Amino acid sequence: MVSHSLAGSAWRFRDTSTKTWLPAEVPGCVHTDLMRAGRIPDPFYGTNELDLQWIEERDWEYESTFTVPASLRAEEVIDLVADGLDTVATVTLNGHEVARTENMFVGFRWDVKRWLRPGRNRLSIRFDSAMRYIREHDGFTPPQEFNDPVGNCVRIRKQQCQFGWDWGPRFVSAGIWRDLRLEGWSQNRLSGVRLHQNHREGQVTVDVQPEWARPAGNAPVTYTVTLALDGVTVATHTGSRADALRLTVAQPQLWWPAGQGAQPLYTLELIARGPDGREWGRLQRRIGLRTIQLDQSPDAWGKTFRFLVNGRPVFLKGANWIPAHSFVTTLRRADYARDLEAAVAAHMNCVRLWGGGIYESEDFYDRCDELGLLVWHDLMFACTLYPSDDAFIALVEAEVASQLPRLRHRACLALWCGNNELPQINGAALRGNATLRAGYEKLFHDVLARAVAQHDGVTPYLPSSQWRGTFEDGHTHGEREGDTHFWDVWHARHPVKDYEKWAFRFVSEFGMQSYSSPETNATFCPPQDGNIFGPTMENHQKNRAGNQIILDYVSRRFRLPKDQDSLILLSQLNQAYCMQVGVEHYRRLMPRCMGAIYWQLNDCWPVASWSSIEFTGRWKALHHVARRFNAPALVSAHVPGDETLTTGNYRRSTVREVHLYTVYDAPQAAKGTLRWDLFHLDGRVLQRGRKAVALRPGESVRQVSLDLERPMSTYGREHLYLRMALDVAGTTVSEDTVFLTPPRFIPLPRGRIKTTAKSVAPGVLDLTLVSPVFQHRVTVELPGLQPFYSDNAFELYPDEPKTIRVTLKKPMTPRAFLARVRTVSLVDTYT
Repeated sequence: MVSHSLAGSAWRFRDTSTKTWLPAEVPGCVHTDLMRAGRIPDPFYGTNELDLQWIEERDWEYESTFTVPASLRAEEVIDLVADGLDTVATVTLNGHEVARTENMFVGFRWDVKRWLRPGRNRLSIRFDSAMRYIREHDGFTPPQEFNDPVGNCVRIRKQQCQFGWDWGPRFVSAGIWRDLRLEGWSQNRLSGVRLHQNHREGQVTVDVQPEWARPAGNAPVTYTVTLALDGVTVATHTGSRADALRLTVAQPQLWWPAGQGAQPLYTLELIARGPDGREWGRLQRRIGLRTIQLDQSPDAWGKTFRFLVNGRPVFLKGANWIPAHSFVTTLRRADYARDLEAAVAAHMNCVRLWGGGIYESEDFYDRCDELGLLVWHDLMFACTLYPSDDAFIALVEAEVASQLPRLRHRACLALWCGNNELPQINGAALRGNATLRAGYEKLFHDVLARAVAQHDGVTPYLPSSQWRGTFEDGHTHGEREGDTHFWDVWHARHPVKDYEKWAFRFVSEFGMQSYSSPETNATFCPPQDGNIFGPTMENHQKNRAGNQIILDYVSRRFRLPKDQDSLILLSQLNQAYCMQVGVEHYRRLMPRCMGAIYWQLNDCWPVASWSSIEFTGRWKALHHVARRFNAPALVSAHVPGDETLTTGNYRRSTVREVHLYTVYDAPQAAKGTLRWDLFHLDGRVLQRGRKAVALRPGESVRQVSLDLERPMSTYGREHLYLRMALDVAGTTVSEDTVFLTPPRFIPLPRGRIKTTAKSVAPGVLDLTLVSPVFQHRVTVELPGLQPFYSDNAFELYPDEPKTIRVTLKKPMTPRAFLARVRTVSLVDTYT
């Protein structure tokens, strides 16, 4: 096969209502091309989003000229291959209409040889307004809209969050958003390959099934299949029967999720030759040797919901993934690597690719394969009910037929999920309207289930998330089976302790918002309009009650902040606390609960959101704390009871005990020492203990129960804190502080933090901090330097040095470095 790229800068585009052509980039989109041409300002800056809504109502035309190489013209078939057109496109070559498209998620291939000319050829792709398409396709109107402020985006097969979401802007774009090329071939073409692994008795067989563009016919074909690891061939097979191609790996190196083992990736190559020995096709796939099963078998609590990898139950720890940029065509491998590597650094082993975005680029799946991040993969449907007429079904079937063969071989692929939250948030409509329910079940329980089985056949399928096997709602269902999206904390403003009320089987969404850092806010906020309640910051807060809910939860836990920067930090500390309570509760429930995937990992633009990584790549406090609460060996405290306010605003506490757990999900057993110290704020140790503990894979064990009623009565709960730690092989692997009352009631001591620095490599310094008093959630800041911290938002205990490693983009002397260091702890956020 001969390929000729049509991507690059040899393109121009125009608003079809004008005759003015502007330079364009392919792949790309209208918004980025307009910005590059200076016709629109930065869409993310200020409130510019509001002034750019006209773009979605226009039609746009892209045009390029090219010459076909002689080697390509010699082929029998010349296909125009478009991996992604967004969305309502008319493709014209040399004045001949090639095709019309209406699905952003389908890759297209058209034989255009008859229309190609010697010399220059002209290719035009016109994109009609998505909004006009939506208005014209008015056969279905959802009973309720949840995120599209204009409405009815479900009528078009297009990235749904382009139309706005409660964390993202509305930029309904258009353009050639993935690769475009000509491919020439003769006689036949390998269009794909199916792989099926069988693991048995210590060896792995891989069955290889070629797929052809044309029926194979009677022409003899010779296949050569090889499997190599790190450039060394470990298995090979040559034969002429397409249904009998099998590789046997006698000593397989298995692929494991992060934290469970290594991620060896084998290269499988399939070569097909015709009777004359000429190569008819060559395909490569990078695979991991592993099995993944979604186990929903009966157990003592109802039905399990757990993933078995190579037969081993694995507790999934992760976060939800949204498109990493509002204009996804700008994303490169390094952009994906930044956030996915941060996920693994926080001891995550999975991401849930959410259904309102896109089927991601190969770069995303490559890094997930390499890092050991399992991908819970939604199909691209989210929140609002969708049409189910024959025309829409045909679009969806083409979409699945395009995407699943591209992705089904991926080592990281753990699950196909039909949609995000449709039955959960449309439950009343589905229960009360038989027509709506029949259409929903047709699409997600019939059409998509069959399509996944047809085009994958190995990866499990779940019709929705959350899904407990019934359209009846209620948390008690989630305690018995299925997965749960738990939003009582945040949307319903329930107490954070409500995470601990429910023993869910698997939790695939829960979250708490926070503000981005002042440094990230400065990238979009004019200096004169930085107030959180001002027009710019409000435009970058897409949840209509978001600011009020953040303030509500912050005020429950912390004192009134002294300034806006302190409020921003408190919002992040509150977010970290909420997620820690939730994740540690779900981990303590293991094996009843076998997954905790919080909302969300990343942002698509600079915004106040539920993310743990800001759009600029800066880690929020949550991500640093996640590194600790996701640790494979964890000490975790459960504090039964709570503190509430009664009539007259009097405080009432039912807190008396603290239960200390060890939670362990590493693959090899270990031994450790559990330590605890009850401190008075003045530095006195009131109680102390230690216990030798056995750490076994997949176990959560209540190790110690501490009755603290007497010291609380003697000293007052406001003057106490409990330090707990877990040591393994002489190293502290988990440590934290337990309060017995909300920190706003604790008279935290103030003390100057002393810092010293030592250079360990160019641009890498060890920073040591010491405080004469206890300091909670100490945050190190280096304004303007964008460093990476090995730890942050940590505890400083009296007179104990704490050393963290700081990696800078440029070398700096320790003296210059220390001059830039700023530290702030909880007590510094208020006067």
